[in-house]
Amino acid sequence: MKFNYYSFFLIAIVTFLSTTSVFSQIDQNFTIIIDAGHGGKDPGNSYHGFTEKDIALKTALKVGQFLEKSSDIKVIYTRTTDVFIELANRPKIANRANANLFVSIHCNSVKNYQPYGTETFVMGLSRSDLNLEVAKKENSVILLEDNFKDTYQGFDPNKPESLIGLTILQEENLNNSIILATEIQDNFTNKLNRNSRGIKQQPLWVLDAVYMPSVLIELGFLSNREEGEYLNSEEGQDQMALQIANAIVEYKKKYLGIASTSNNVAQTIVSAAPNTTTDKNTTVYKVQLIASAKNIPLIARNFNGLTNITSTFDNQIYRYLYGETTSLAEAQKLELEARSMGYPDAFVVSFN
Repeated sequence: MKFNYYSFFLIAIVTFLSTTSVFSQIDQNFTIIIDAGHGGKDPGNSYHGFTEKDIALKTALKVGQFLEKSSDIKVIYTRTTDVFIELANRPKIANRANANLFVSIHCNSVKNYQPYGTETFVMGLSRSDLNLEVAKKENSVILLEDNFKDTYQGFDPNKPESLIGLTILQEENLNNSIILATEIQDNFTNKLNRNSRGIKQQPLWVLDAVYMPSVLIELGFLSNREEGEYLNSEEGQDQMALQIANAIVEYKKKYLGIASTSNNVAQTIVSAAPNTTTDKNTTVYKVQLIASAKNIPLIARNFNGLTNITSTFDNQIYRYLYGETTSLAEAQKLELEARSMGYPDAFVVSFN
């Protein structure tokens, strides 16, 4: 069956809009798709004896094992062994399962052995030539598939113009993808002291074709011998997997208002408060409206008439916050107000 590239987006968008919002499925299991990048005849990158497909698989399985400790979380893997999964089939697994999140795990590399650090990608276009090369590399697995010219009709991973259309489907989920990516990167930095290369928007096919929030994690650089040794080790994989699982649990708790049933996974994350004048030991609540790569002037007409807007800037992402109170009940009222003013994904955040 031929896969018409442009028709796909129209079908997928209609399917997405007709599917129940993932955040309304409170009475169902929270379903996570864990995607170990590459596999089989596609080894990914390989340096110093470290192979991406093996590290990605081992880490992905560990993430799933941590999450499976929670009875209300369902984990589905795109692969559990060293097999080749066509890129088009990975998002299909997520879409058929009506999953809540799609998390793809990879390892980075460059010809220069010096760069190191973690980075997490969400769907989108970037003006960075380096990021465009990452997109080409991760999408290039398409060329290994049988009949790829028919399957991905109209798409060439080596042509920038082919990447432009990949941003259409993820507009609805981009904000939530950025928030999950931020949780992941913050955990890597704050819990493991890993170097963070930030959150980046990139047109990656495997993220585009899913109709739920999705991220692609680059655990680190195998081309950097020291980092490669860490990622290839049992300890390194355990630590990275745990923090990915923690981020997913925290994300789930924020959006569904339900904590994980297992205390072995979740860890509390406390952010630094921006522009607060209260006592340093007081918990302050605000309502996050959106997260964006754009610096939006803090005036009412830019926020549907809402005033008392503040912002934070971290990992090249602006978070726009509404109101400020020391009362959780009052914060929940502000959240309802924000939702009624056109921000359906608004949620309460706390600062110390």
